[in-house]
Amino acid sequence: MEIPAINLKAIVLVHWLLTVWGCMAWLPQSFAWGNFSVLAIGVWAIAQRDSIDAVLMFLMGMIVTILTDIIHIGIFYPSNDLAAERARDVLRFSTGMAILNLLLKPASCFFVYQMYRERGGDYNVNFDLETSVDSRCTTDSADSAFIGRRY
Repeated sequence: MEIPAINLKAIVLVHWLLTVWGCMAWLPQSFAWGNFSVLAIGVWAIAQRDSIDAVLMFLMGMIVTILTDIIHIGIFYPSNDLAAERARDVLRFSTGMAILNLLLKPASCFFVYQMYRERGGDYNVNFDLETSVDSRCTTDSADSAFIGRRY
């Protein structure tokens, strides 16, 4: 099954629009600064099509903002319901867009990772303990290196 190619420009544009709409009513400036900073790195990744570092930094920034968005929404969501009707509608819309932005980020991270791999990045996580450096440095191999040496 082939993974569909999603344009990096579309990812940055969608997240920019959802971040702007999410910041309309209640989220603090730290939410905006964090998300717009990561989107600026996304613009850098768009501008330098052959840069592996730009797309990797964009991917890492998106992963970090998933966590910070959860914290912002959890901490700063207003619990009182005393706002006027219009303010409640704006609050609901802004909240919905912030949550939609958060829900789309894992899918965007997946597509950005695919772009990272296409650009030549090779960041594989390997948990093979038998071929790791620690298992090769056993006492047997250390003892055999000193056999026959005189000090």
